Amino acid sequence: MTSIAQACRAVLETAEPRAKVKAARAAARAWRRGDLAFAFDVDMPDRPGRPDRPELLPPNRMPKRGKGGSERGRLALLHALAHIEFVAIDLAFDAAGRFGGEFPRGFTDDWIGVGADEAMHFALLERRLRQLGSGYGALPAHDGLWDAAIETAHDALARLAVVPMVLEARGLDVTPATVERARAAGDEATARILHRIYTDEIRHVSAGSRWFESRCKIERIIPVPHWQMLVRRHFRGAVKPPFNDSARASAGLTRDYYAPLAQS
Repeated sequence: MTSIAQACRAVLETAEPRAKVKAARAAARAWRRGDLAFAFDVDMPDRPGRPDRPELLPPNRMPKRGKGGSERGRLALLHALAHIEFVAIDLAFDAAGRFGGEFPRGFTDDWIGVGADEAMHFALLERRLRQLGSGYGALPAHDGLWDAAIETAHDALARLAVVPMVLEARGLDVTPATVERARAAGDEATARILHRIYTDEIRHVSAGSRWFESRCKIERIIPVPHWQMLVRRHFRGAVKPPFNDSARASAGLTRDYYAPLAQS
């Protein structure tokens, strides 16, 4: 591999979870060292590699997991979060490899860094699952997460609007309460992992907001109404409260973006 696009594609094509984490970390190290050219000479795959397990189900067939109060519920929650982070590795490297050539080099810096973070998050959650006697793949997982990448593969602004500014921003809303539930159950190890993920997610949403607004400025687009249009067009879920307004604002995502959608 001689280019950053080739490295990104290699991460995406890796199916086995620990091998994907290793590939993501290696790509990030090689990029930081300057070993990879800022070149986009290969296309990204339509779908990334996936392991045989977990079984991937449509959203409407996923079993209810509760809120994590029981041990079984906590395992189901940790498994769901691990799967989110696993897919997030691919979302980050796909963003860098698919859209990096349209932006200054700092865009690639940011999304390769996000990808390395997501790999670390998955590794922490997967290890915690094993400590609790389970593991990634023991339960079925949601097969709708990659839909956001497919839906926005043609448009960098749509990708930024939906993935960091909707999906990751939702993590800012729900994670603090999840941390508190883990602590209330006496699971401080899980609480520390989730808090680490939360603080990193603020940076990820910030990167999305910053690049969205800078691209809008170049194209002479008013950011807020354009974001709302893109979300209505490309996001299949609902933008719904409660919102962690302070965390969102610290990431550059102010209420004028999302509040009107929650009310519509």
